Order: sequence, then structure tokens, then C-alpha cells
Amino acid sequence: MRDDIERILIDEAVIEKRLDAIAKEIERDFPEGPMLVIILLKGALVFAADLLRRVPRPLEIECLNVASYHGGMESSGKVNFLDRHFPDIRGRHVLLLDDILDTGRTLHAVSNRLLEEGALAVHTAVLLAKEKERAEEVQADYVGFEIGDEFVVGYGLDYKGRYRNLPYVGVLKPPSD
Repeated sequence: MRDDIERILIDEAVIEKRLDAIAKEIERDFPEGPMLVIILLKGALVFAADLLRRVPRPLEIECLNVASYHGGMESSGKVNFLDRHFPDIRGRHVLLLDDILDTGRTLHAVSNRLLEEGALAVHTAVLLAKEKERAEEVQADYVGFEIGDEFVVGYGLDYKGRYRNLPYVGVLKPPSD
């Protein structure tokens, strides 16, 4: 897999240090008591696991399976909710974790759905935020790293289901079709 990576953008040690800082920000800012966390699958799984081990309070964890890339290198423009069951979030402050803020469609759609389902507030955290114009006006409350508009993999992010297990974020070499 390493041969498919053009360059490492953010290495493992840098990610770990930033996760320490984000966890402290969340702990400082989030209302007291148990925290309800919703993880967007599959991309945010690695980010969520490493981040949440750093948050020193009781956590309730739910997962939502949504899709917007559908195996390609660009967002399809449509966010699909793939789960039949939606967690009960009525009257709760929710921390929503996603891997990357790109077009903004996913974070916007899921945040709105959580509010429609009765969440008191939705706080968002992403590992990466691309520096680009977004299709939806949305910003994450907590951002690991700002990156350029490049296609990246690793640390949970994939291309056609591969590269999620890389311990760093890397730029994928262009496909040789």
C-alpha cells in the first residue's frame, strides 16, 4: 500500500499530538455529564477511536453509516443514510465525528437530521478540513488539520475500501488507468 502513496501529508506522531489538544478542547467546551458521540462510518472510525480514548468522561457511542463518495475520488453530491435504525438523541447534546470536511454536504445533512430528530445541539469534530469553497455553508467546531484540496487516504480515509489502516494521512498517487 505504501507504494501507492505519493507523499505522507500528516504523520502518526503529529496526529496523536493534535488529538490530545482536540480532546482537551472538547472536555473544556462540552456540557458536563455523559457525552453522546455519533461516529460517521466508516471513515471516522480510526479518528474516533483514538480521539475518544483521550476524553476522560462517560461516553455513549452510536454509529451512523452514510455515503457520499460511493467509491470515487469526488463527492457524488448526494448523502445517503444507509441505516434503518436512527439513535435516540432527543434532548441531548451530540458530538458528531467525521473524517473529512470536503464539500460540507455530509456534515450539513447529518447535523440537520440530528437536529430534526430532537438533538438539543450538535457539536462537530473532523480530522481534516479541506481549504476550499463548500457546497454547503458549514464549519466544524473542532478541526484536526486544514489541508489543501487533495485526495487523501489513511487514518480511516479510503479509496475503494483500501488504505484505511495506514497510520498516517497520505496523498494517493493518481490512478494509472
